[in-house]
Amino acid sequence: MSKEDILADLEDLRQTIRYHNYLYYVENAPTISDREFDQLMIRLRQIESEYPEFITEDSPTQRLGAPPAEKFRKVRHRAPILSLANAFGSDDVRAWIDRIRKIDPSVDDADFVVEPKIDGLTVVLHYRDGRFVQGATRGDGEVGEDITHNLRTVPMLPLRVPVSSDGPESPPNLVVRGEAFIEVADFAELNRQLEAKGERTYVNPRNTAAGALRQLDSSLTATRPIKLLIYSIVSNDSVSPVSQWETLMYLKNLGFPVTNVSKHFDDLESVISFCESWIDRRDTLPFEIDGMVIKINDIGLYDRLGYVGKDPRGAIAYKFPAQVVTTKLLDIGVNVGRTGVLTPYAILDPVQIGGVVVKQATLHNFDYIAENDIRIGDLVQVKRAGEVIPYIIGPVIAKRDGSQNTYIPPERCPACGTEVSHYDGEVAWFCTNTACPEQLIRNVEYYVSRGAMDIVGLGIKIVQQLVNVRLISDIADLYTLDREDLLKLEGFGDKKVDNLLEAIDASKTQSLARLITALGVRGVGEAIGSELARNYQDLDELANATSLELQKIEGIGPNIADAIVDWFRQDQNQQVINKLKLAGVWPRMDLTVEKTGLVLNGLSFVVTGTLKGFTRSEIKAFLQSLGAKVTGSVSAKTDYVVFGENPGSKYDKAIQIGVPTLDEEGLQKLIQEYGFKPIVDS
Repeated sequence: MSKEDILADLEDLRQTIRYHNYLYYVENAPTISDREFDQLMIRLRQIESEYPEFITEDSPTQRLGAPPAEKFRKVRHRAPILSLANAFGSDDVRAWIDRIRKIDPSVDDADFVVEPKIDGLTVVLHYRDGRFVQGATRGDGEVGEDITHNLRTVPMLPLRVPVSSDGPESPPNLVVRGEAFIEVADFAELNRQLEAKGERTYVNPRNTAAGALRQLDSSLTATRPIKLLIYSIVSNDSVSPVSQWETLMYLKNLGFPVTNVSKHFDDLESVISFCESWIDRRDTLPFEIDGMVIKINDIGLYDRLGYVGKDPRGAIAYKFPAQVVTTKLLDIGVNVGRTGVLTPYAILDPVQIGGVVVKQATLHNFDYIAENDIRIGDLVQVKRAGEVIPYIIGPVIAKRDGSQNTYIPPERCPACGTEVSHYDGEVAWFCTNTACPEQLIRNVEYYVSRGAMDIVGLGIKIVQQLVNVRLISDIADLYTLDREDLLKLEGFGDKKVDNLLEAIDASKTQSLARLITALGVRGVGEAIGSELARNYQDLDELANATSLELQKIEGIGPNIADAIVDWFRQDQNQQVINKLKLAGVWPRMDLTVEKTGLVLNGLSFVVTGTLKGFTRSEIKAFLQSLGAKVTGSVSAKTDYVVFGENPGSKYDKAIQIGVPTLDEEGLQKLIQEYGFKPIVDS
């Protein structure tokens, strides 16, 4: 093929991928399967690998984070990025119209556009000949910070417009303005994951999004679920739309994400009614808003009205009453999670927020309490946003009368009395006792799960039943359950008991890697469990490992190493290990056997989704037997992502950062290429 033919094929392929990416992330209406999209990306990567000189910045493969920057470069905006004056009710809106009518009487005939006032970070995007070339923060309205590399990691941001081949022609130079944010549900899930790892959680979605986009290392930005909505044109070399409503349609046709909440009105009273209707239903939106933005639709009139200070006269923000109330902090309680993380929570004098009676609120972690000087007995400000758990903003210091008490974090677990542990650089405090009553049910549930000891038939309800009647006090007690005791429990018949005991007995043959994983040591998942099993022949040997020795193993840093040492140091955990050994749950890894056939040694895999021919656990075990490393998260270091049905975010991230993906058939072919028979018969 000629150079011209290759370039033409590349551009057609990139355009097709951009369009399907737009349908998936922006319209939420894909027209091809994940596998078909994946094949398009694989083909694009193959061509670009063969012809690297043809790779362009707007290629769908170029969403990887850039190397960490030392600081942000300043960007002077082409036009002022103005703020908005506020209205706090219908009277304020009518007063606004009265003011601007004096400047231009034609305001009486104006129509309006109302848009949600998203509580996020304002971003300014620059496109040259349709290609995204620069992104910046608002800054002071005149000068912002260059966050181009961070914005490239946001899947909703089009790297080239128009996205569709039948879209309007992009002007030579186009600058648009929008809002970057994190949706409420994504924020709650992000905090849940961070809390489980013992890492610092975030206070609210807005600050989280702003912080992520101002990371000097854009690979960190790529791990945050940032969304984007565009709502105005800052500058345009071509003829621009003459109204705000046409602007929104024009932006949408170019392929920018545009909210469907915006609405056009011919009269002011309809505008006011629409704004007021959102006060009590703001929580139905997936993102946080703190009001609605009312704009004069006619851009010519909007421009003629000018601005006061940094506020345009042609628009105003209808601000909603804040979902923040003040109440008394009666006490501070502590929850203990499955991994032993101690999480403080506020016990409040009951108060109503947005129609919901709130009695408790999160305090995030003990550092948050100290940094904000929150004391028992304080009057505190409580905020509730969407379905996120209410949280304490801070104390009302002016209301203190000397009766408040400084909170002292517990030195021992409030549930079992075990001395708590803390690791440098982390905010979380831990209880390391696996027999802790607060942890026990979740620990046993994790121990019997498919990714651990895989004890079929032992679900959470049965685990709760066994714990509640005190038939088990730790995970090792599963192996001493008595048939007659089980038959006395409600819902247990002969067949159910026999099946359960057989499944428990069968778990004794599980691998050392699975047993290490199942213990629930903080920071030790399947990948690190496998690495430990490769280096220590049994739990006794692992229990004697020092922190420095453990840190020599790939993937284990000082905090995880210390967590492993601390876990094995606990008397309660030593008792569990001894009980497992007596019960015959004592797999050993023969480290003297020569490591032959490790053809996948050095390759890193992630397995995700529901697989038809085999379980994910079976594939993981097989890949590990060939020397591969199987991890739980996708990064630039991942060599392959193996996916089944409904693969979710791991598959999306693989496509986003250009990691090769394999469906079941592709995995079979890869294995056969290395000279091994298929995992299952074809």
